[in-house]
Amino acid sequence: MIAVRTGGYAASSDDDEVMVDSDYTFGISEYTTMPWSFERDLERFPALGARAIELCEQKLSEDAAQRRDQLDRLTNSGLTVGSVQGKLHTVFPDNMNPMPEKPEERSARFRTTIEHLAPAVPDAPFVVNTGQAPKGNVEEAWSVAVREFRELCTFAAEHGVRIALEPLNPQVMNKDTFVWSLPQALDMLRDVDHPAFGLCVDVWNLWQDPLLADHIRACGDRIFVVQVSDWRRPRSFLDRTIVGHGPIDMAGFVGAVDSMNFKGPYALEIFSKDVPDSLYDDDLNEVVSESKRGLDLAWQRRTR
Repeated sequence: MIAVRTGGYAASSDDDEVMVDSDYTFGISEYTTMPWSFERDLERFPALGARAIELCEQKLSEDAAQRRDQLDRLTNSGLTVGSVQGKLHTVFPDNMNPMPEKPEERSARFRTTIEHLAPAVPDAPFVVNTGQAPKGNVEEAWSVAVREFRELCTFAAEHGVRIALEPLNPQVMNKDTFVWSLPQALDMLRDVDHPAFGLCVDVWNLWQDPLLADHIRACGDRIFVVQVSDWRRPRSFLDRTIVGHGPIDMAGFVGAVDSMNFKGPYALEIFSKDVPDSLYDDDLNEVVSESKRGLDLAWQRRTR
C-alpha cells in the first residue's frame, strides 16, 4: 500500500529493503516549462539532468519546414523522447480542445499528429485520454472509445509508435475523462486488445488510490509512460507543485513502478496555470532542479 502523508517521506519498516542508488532516467515534460520555447527546452533539459523529454506538439511550429527543422534538432539533442502529447488527444471533447465534437474528426486530427511526428520519435508512446462522455452516457462513450482507440493503435503501429491511455484525477471527471483509475484503464486495455496500447501512469492523478501499489503491479508490462509531480489542494484544473513539496508518497510510487522493471523515463510534468502564484512565473530552472532533488531522494528511499 502506498501511504498518504502530510509531508516528508514515510519511513520504511525494518523488514523493507531500502534502495540507495539513483540509477533511473529523469525526463521533463514540456508542459513543465510551458513559458519556454521548444529550442530553449532542448538547450536546458540536459543541463538540468534530463535524459528524456515529453514532446508537446503545441510547442512546434505550424510551418512544416520549420517543424522538420525543430524535429531534426530534437533528434540531434541527445534526448530520448519518452512520450508525446498531441495538441488534441481525446476521443471526445475536453477542456483543452472542445472542438471538433465528433470522435471520427478528432481521431483524424490525431492521426495527422502521428504522421507529422512519428518519423522523429520511433517507438514513442502518444498519450491519450477519453474526454467527456456525452450526456453522461459512459456505456455508449466507452464503446466508441474502444473502437477509436483500436483504430488509432493500428495506425500508430503502422507508423512505428504506440498509444498510452492516461487515467486522470477524479477532479476532472466529466470534464476531461470518464476513466479515472488504473482498474478502469486496464478494463479499457482489455477491451481494445492491441499490443500498441498501454498506460500512462501519472502519480498526481492516481496517488489517492489506497491500493495504488497493487494496481500498478497489475499493469505488468503495459506501463508505457510514467509522470511525476506533487499535490497541493488545487485552485484550478492546472495546479501542481514541486516533487517533495506535497503529501504524495513518491518513494512508494517509484518503488511500485520499479518493481515492474519499468525502464523508461520518470518524467516531471507540472502544470501551474490560472493560479495567483504560478510556478510558471518562478525560475523554472529551480523548479525542475528542486523536483529532481525530491525525485532522487524518493528513488533512494524506494522499496520494492
